Amino acid sequence: QGCPAVPPEPCCPLLSLLSPVLSGCAIIVRGQPRGGPPPERQINLSNIRAGSLARRQRHQPDSRDTPEPWGFPAREFLRKKLIGKEVCFTVEYKTPQGREYGMVYLGKDTSGENIAESLVAEGLASRREGIRANNPEQSRLAELEEQARSAKKGMWSEGTGSHTVRDLKYTLENPRHFVDSLHQKPADSEVPEPFAAEAKFFTESRLLQRDVQIVLESCHNQNILGTILHPNGNITELLLKEGFARCVDWSIAVYTRGADKLRAAERFAKERKLRIWRDYVAPTANLDQKDKQFVAKVMQVLNADAIVVKLNSGDHKTIHLSSIRPPGSRGGQRPGKLRPLYDIPYMFEAREFLRKKLIGKKVNVSVDYIRPASSATDTVPAFSERTCATVSIGGINIAEALVSKGLATVLRYRQDDDQRSAHYDELLAAEARAIKNGKGLHSKKEVPIHRVADISGVRIHPLGVPFPGCHSRVPLPRADPARFSPGIECPRGARNVPGLTQEGEPFSEEATLFTKELVLQREVEVEVESMDKAGNFIGWLHIEGVNLSVALVEQALSRVHFTAERSPYCKALLAAQDAAKQRKEKVWSHYEETPVEEVVPVLEEKERTANYKPVFVTEITDDLHFYVQDVETGAQLEKLMENMRAEVGAHPPVEGSFVPRRGHFCIAKFVDGEWYRARVEKVESGGKVHIFYIDYGNKETLPPSRLAPLPPAFSPRVLPPQATEYTFAFIQVPQDEEARADAVDSVVRDIQNTQCLLNVEHLGPGCPHVTLQFADSKSDVGLGLVKEGLVMVEPRKERQFQKVVTEYLNAQEAAKSARLNLWRYGDFRADDADEFGYSR
Repeated sequence: QGCPAVPPEPCCPLLSLLSPVLSGCAIIVRGQPRGGPPPERQINLSNIRAGSLARRQRHQPDSRDTPEPWGFPAREFLRKKLIGKEVCFTVEYKTPQGREYGMVYLGKDTSGENIAESLVAEGLASRREGIRANNPEQSRLAELEEQARSAKKGMWSEGTGSHTVRDLKYTLENPRHFVDSLHQKPADSEVPEPFAAEAKFFTESRLLQRDVQIVLESCHNQNILGTILHPNGNITELLLKEGFARCVDWSIAVYTRGADKLRAAERFAKERKLRIWRDYVAPTANLDQKDKQFVAKVMQVLNADAIVVKLNSGDHKTIHLSSIRPPGSRGGQRPGKLRPLYDIPYMFEAREFLRKKLIGKKVNVSVDYIRPASSATDTVPAFSERTCATVSIGGINIAEALVSKGLATVLRYRQDDDQRSAHYDELLAAEARAIKNGKGLHSKKEVPIHRVADISGVRIHPLGVPFPGCHSRVPLPRADPARFSPGIECPRGARNVPGLTQEGEPFSEEATLFTKELVLQREVEVEVESMDKAGNFIGWLHIEGVNLSVALVEQALSRVHFTAERSPYCKALLAAQDAAKQRKEKVWSHYEETPVEEVVPVLEEKERTANYKPVFVTEITDDLHFYVQDVETGAQLEKLMENMRAEVGAHPPVEGSFVPRRGHFCIAKFVDGEWYRARVEKVESGGKVHIFYIDYGNKETLPPSRLAPLPPAFSPRVLPPQATEYTFAFIQVPQDEEARADAVDSVVRDIQNTQCLLNVEHLGPGCPHVTLQFADSKSDVGLGLVKEGLVMVEPRKERQFQKVVTEYLNAQEAAKSARLNLWRYGDFRADDADEFGYSR
């Protein structure tokens, strides 16, 4: 059986068998009636195999006509043992075709007689080959089979078993002799199928010894197929309409009056649940009318029998073409071992036919049935629930067109399987024409070979088949629409890393969806500019005169990257970005235009501007620089850190999931055990990583195991780094290491982890120069350092700073006079005498 076992269903007691027993390893069980006919299920005995029975060739011309030895005794053994008895059964697994396999026990629970074991013990069935004896049930079957072999029971007895094969005769040369031989003698028989007697009476009462006309339609295996015409009507259509018969797929094509009439008559009986259709349930009975038939736009062709359409609501839905099989899908390969598109004969031609015919166009969709999800087997992969429908455009049935060109084949169904296309007969007729004309899959010519040159450096986004000239079809990567759109920066999409799924940045899905709808599976023009290190082309993509990069920026789904400055499309990109900024949509929804400030030379300023703002000092460096956080955005930072730690706690990062690279943002675990946002400064060969905490200003060297990817929802795009670097204005740090350390220690004691007031005085080469005041006393921190003799004054010549500089110089003279710290040995600076060439 080969299928992986699913958890068995609980035992179902009080289930009585419903005649007939199908074979030596298949039965029908019936439940208790509750307000209507009881439910019925077919149960196949798992892990064993019994001989097959003969089937009448007229009904099943393609099936095996010769029965196998010991098949009928096995069936009779089950019939006599189980008919009308209460049984209990468990379902071990279910195949994709809906067949249920399990164990059957005689009685109300599993303590009763195991029917499969009884069959094997009597030599009427054998274990299936390839089943491993890895559980007690398998071992028990193997033991019973060996005992039956030793005792030479059933199929293990000597001889071929031909005496167990029935000699069935459907027609008798001398019926009277047969009746006389059994006249008034009891003969073993079985109850016919439901409504068989009624159907016979219905036909006889209308045709027996009446004048009729016969239309000979065809001949199949020495059987003549015909239609009986009566002055009052066609008995074939009438039997179907009254629910006494069902359509037969293999012969309906030769009906000269049209298969649609027979299907319509059968459909009439199904809708009214007449006779044999009394338990009939329509495949789409649970769907609303608006979900059965609708118009949608084709967005993607998945393969030769599946497309993705966009509904009027904007949702995307996958539709499978009903009752057809794409090329190369007859099994023979294990799940996961998918072959490339171009290696499957006629798969490329079939998908190209659908792409050119459907992509970007509106089609009519009529749902025929919903195929439920199925589990994987050794030869068939698992399938999710599939919506199977008839898709038409301009009055043309796309499935029929595929089949008529030999690019697909028609599925064959069991006679009682109603989950099929509403135009199944047209599909069969189209397949017959394709076979007759030797088209596509039915051609006797050599299979066409497609040799595709992969010109990409890495096989992450394989390039499609190139077209002549500079045209090519480029498959769209799932979450990187900017791959073919240089000069722009798109929001990063969700990514799967070991043990963790990183969420995408805002509007990443919208950008991907927009790009898919615009260019996916369309013929485009690629303008190549250069090539990256991996050998991938970098260029511009145009579709019908539209530049994809410009279109993304116009839709406010991308930002212009600095690499676009040398591009001929730079002006168009910047103009599109300015328009998107004005609209404040999507990626620019929180954009605040920076006011243009007039640049005034510092020397022309007449007065110093004092605009102190509250800040929180978080870190002080060894060169007397310090990092502060803006108090006004402190609440935002606290909320972000709280949400980020909750996210990391709910989805703990896996060790090794982050590969550190210089300049990349990440999260790092500090000594307190909490995670903080950080940036990689340097990666050493020994595995040490130098990181900078972007919200606090401190640095640390950590192993990679204490680093993890930064979730996109907490990236610097959401909240910029909160630690800003500054240095003191109007002072000079001592060059002596001990003196500088004394100054740093004093600043750390006074202002680290405290709230102060900050005013930017002027810009410097590395960071802004500021004055800092204590929040409570409003006294100048830098001036205090000068008064204590810990630093020196930096003279400034700008007019607006003269008042402050004078105050600093007076404080320095006072410290010098008191011989404090730096000045304890007097003025240590070089002599300013001109003859020595020095000046202060």
